[in-house]
Amino acid sequence: MFRRASLTSQPVPAASVLHLFDRLRPGQVRGVPWFAPVILKLRDLDEYDDAELVRKKIEACFAAFVTGADDEETLGAAASDAEGRRVESFEPGMIEYLAPGKDVKFATPSHAGGYGEYMRVQLHAIATGVGLTYELLTGDLSQVNYSSIRAGLLEFRRRLEALQWQLLVPGLCRPVWQRFVAIAQVSGALPAGTIEAEWTAPRFEAVDPLKDIQADILAVRAGLMTLKEAIARQGYDPAHVLAEIGATNAELDSLGIVLDTDPRKATKTGAAKPIMEDKEDD
Repeated sequence: MFRRASLTSQPVPAASVLHLFDRLRPGQVRGVPWFAPVILKLRDLDEYDDAELVRKKIEACFAAFVTGADDEETLGAAASDAEGRRVESFEPGMIEYLAPGKDVKFATPSHAGGYGEYMRVQLHAIATGVGLTYELLTGDLSQVNYSSIRAGLLEFRRRLEALQWQLLVPGLCRPVWQRFVAIAQVSGALPAGTIEAEWTAPRFEAVDPLKDIQADILAVRAGLMTLKEAIARQGYDPAHVLAEIGATNAELDSLGIVLDTDPRKATKTGAAKPIMEDKEDD
């Protein structure tokens, strides 16, 4: 037998609840759905699209109108449906001669001018309301070039980074990690004391990988960014990557292998560096 779930509310301590939301103003205690600013516009746009579809269907139902004909006269192949109503149809290559005074007028559905432009403008407004670019919202890349899509992605990534480091990490990742450490310490799986964690966000796929990597190299060479920071921007653990590089270099040295990608023994162009011999002080 299955018991029906109880509808009685159960209080939960505030310390056990992670109320994760983007604080938009001082003193805000509740979150606002990201689609709240555009929910009415989305409904209106959906109704407009449905109305446009119905209009097209109605226009497509009217093929031709026969004027000046008697009830017993037909045009083309005539038949009757189950209720006795006359149904006429056209056939390919059909030539029909009409009696004098009879006329046939074909329906000319009107063109829905501005439908695509109107939808595009509304989708632009919706994308702005939810903090996205039009291209990310719709997947329509027909009106962008390299510069415009790159500028739009940079702004989108800047917003995502703010949400990652100001919302997700402090509001979700750190409390979950602290709870995990506390439970592990109580069970004896971890030693007592404060155990910190470093957070590395997933990397953003580069629009132009060559230029992005070159920019990171120049920033590291100029001292504007550390090597660990450059590795972390790629979504990897710097300590793990550096340890793997050290192990790889040691293995290459033990085997006597010299690669032109090794900056210790080759220049940026791939040429071998001259071997510098140590000189003893006199």
